[in-house]
Amino acid sequence: MALAKKIADFKQALERLQESARKASEYKEKEEYSFFRDSTIQRFEFTLEIAWKSIKSFLLEVEGIECRFPKSCVREFFSVEYLNQEEMALFLEMIDDRNLVTYTYHKSLADDIFSKINDYIGLLEKIYSILQKS
Repeated sequence: MALAKKIADFKQALERLQESARKASEYKEKEEYSFFRDSTIQRFEFTLEIAWKSIKSFLLEVEGIECRFPKSCVREFFSVEYLNQEEMALFLEMIDDRNLVTYTYHKSLADDIFSKINDYIGLLEKIYSILQKS
């Protein structure tokens, strides 16, 4: 898949994640909250998947760097100075959280991940901005 297509898919996934997070926040004190929270977490999972694969393609096409796995791609993205140390650490935390929620579900885990979602969205927005300039 061409880099431009991956970036376009990333943008669409990010917009849907943002929309879902807004809805979950609107329903925070209502019965439907858990539905919107869980929807946001699921959208986070696939947005992150598209994000790291977009980074992988970007690194290969723009920087000539080949990486194969999410964390190695994030470290390479950092090594060519697209992310600072704090952003890299947050991205690695996102990957860990995605892995946790993919393989297990607990309400407390969902609440914990949702409490970080705005920070995660902020970083994903920055990454999209970097990639779409290529």
